[in-house]
Amino acid sequence: QVRLVESGGGLVQAGGSLRLSCIVSGRTFSSYAMGWFRQAPGQEREFVATISWTGLTKTYADSVKGRFTISRDEVKNTVYLQMNSLKPEDTAVYSCASGRNKLATQRQAEYAYWGQGTQVTVSS
Repeated sequence: QVRLVESGGGLVQAGGSLRLSCIVSGRTFSSYAMGWFRQAPGQEREFVATISWTGLTKTYADSVKGRFTISRDEVKNTVYLQMNSLKPEDTAVYSCASGRNKLATQRQAEYAYWGQGTQVTVSS
């Protein structure tokens, strides 16, 4: 059974930082791309960041570029999202996803497994 469990969310003031973690079990972590997505209340889920199986290719949404960093640790089977200079508009439930293949992608349909999400709230 494949499981993705996120942690690290919380309440932070604008300009602050958080680091999200997502631990993957039940599949070979190193063989698949990973992604982070977010969904704000009343809005569609949107792409945030993705990383290829090697960690060499990373892509970010324009709204987070230069502020967020995605990384992966093959030993810990964990993908991270370091979020700096947080803004109130970053408030959302953040979910990680494990890809159907090795390639980094923004397309939600290319992800096979999803976590339950962790709440991030940024106060102004």
